[in-house]
Amino acid sequence: MPALERELERLLGERAVLTAPDALLAWECDGFTVHKSRPRAVVLPNSTAQVQAVVRLLHAAAVPFVPRGAGTCLSGGPTAGADAVVIDLARMRQVLHVSTEDLYAVVQPGVVNLDLTTAVHHLGLHYAPDPSSQSVCTIGGNFAENSGGPHCFKYGMTVDHVLGAVIVLPDGALCRLGDPAGARLPGALDLTAVFCGSEGTFGIATEITVRLCRDQRAVRTLLGAFATMTAACRTVSDIVAAGLVPAALEILDQATIRAVEASVYRAGYPADAAAVLLVELDGPDDVVAEEAAEVRAFMQQNGGLRIEEATDAAERKRLWKGRKGAFGAMGRLNTDLYVLDGVVPRTRLEEALVGISAIGQKHGVLLTNVFHAGDGNLHPNISYDGRDAAMTARTVAAGHEILQLCVDLGGSVSGEHGIGTEKLDHVRMMYGDADLDVMARVRAAWNPDGRCNPGKVLPSRNACAEVAKWPQMIAKVLDPEGGA
Repeated sequence: MPALERELERLLGERAVLTAPDALLAWECDGFTVHKSRPRAVVLPNSTAQVQAVVRLLHAAAVPFVPRGAGTCLSGGPTAGADAVVIDLARMRQVLHVSTEDLYAVVQPGVVNLDLTTAVHHLGLHYAPDPSSQSVCTIGGNFAENSGGPHCFKYGMTVDHVLGAVIVLPDGALCRLGDPAGARLPGALDLTAVFCGSEGTFGIATEITVRLCRDQRAVRTLLGAFATMTAACRTVSDIVAAGLVPAALEILDQATIRAVEASVYRAGYPADAAAVLLVELDGPDDVVAEEAAEVRAFMQQNGGLRIEEATDAAERKRLWKGRKGAFGAMGRLNTDLYVLDGVVPRTRLEEALVGISAIGQKHGVLLTNVFHAGDGNLHPNISYDGRDAAMTARTVAAGHEILQLCVDLGGSVSGEHGIGTEKLDHVRMMYGDADLDVMARVRAAWNPDGRCNPGKVLPSRNACAEVAKWPQMIAKVLDPEGGA
């Protein structure tokens, strides 16, 4: 065994260091399965002190490292190169402190998102950000990616709920960001917000202080089924234009509905609908009742085929089951799933969906759509067989065009999934050299030697070699004879 691995075992114990090739297989990729690479080793620390010790050792040995949570990221963020060590934080899963007076909790990064809400539910509290993978994704990973979720329309992204953090910097030094008291002093840098969404390239969060929300007195969930996607999107526009701010506004297209209804996530959605719109309202009883009546009226005005309203927890859980399980249901369609993450202005949703459909037909790929309609965060899903090089190439090419379409419509290449390795060649769709230079200088202030999650987020000559080969591979597969 190499000296570095022996020293890691001395620090953490044999059972917390994995080096066998078959053991490393589970860490070769995240939810973005196009890019795969087994790391040099995986370590499993259980405390801030252990993370510090590991990072100091790796820094001294000039070995790159990659922090990782549950691996549910969808952009290749925690996928490590063959020379890198993965620092897996799954064993750091304690809720360290809960303040019911000041409404915050201090958690380790491996705490599963939904488990935090479960831990404080008896106190009438919850943690608002709720990615679709909330039953398995971790708070640390959410912090790294600035994750959103269905309820981000009203409650905001992860950055709006993180008050502070303990950070192990890339050289092993420890720093504290933010404060449970909330807002920073006038004129002070909001370094917690800068760190949030840095995708593990600035350091490793080992304690995170998050804002807790009180449960609302009333919650109602409505499901409207429509004959056209246009009608569903127009209903969303009508709701927002009326000044309503629902907790969630979610749309699923017909292909997604059929996949869901044929799976264990069956929720009773009408399979003949072109789209379903899920609207959740919360607040005081009388306000929610009035808003529910308005939403129902908008659904009817836009030709709703069927409108359901859930007023108790069991019915709400059923209606949400299909939405939360949508990505899992896609497993019925093929072996792999490429989940895209483009954003467009809400007023251009219809235009975007028409364009996305045309791109899917052009490349001959199987597309489904489920998205956060309230803030225009689209999640086109392409089901494909990753063992088929030609199909994979068509999938990646279609994804590239879809994200370019989002930018052309005035949107963005990412709303919550991040850049990782997936979008390294998409970043320049939005940013020029001057913009990227500023970002690179900010990253260098945190990570000067570039060994903390290298080759991610910002395009560079040192980026992952596998990513760099993809444009040529796609062109070769799509046009093997090199013709025009």
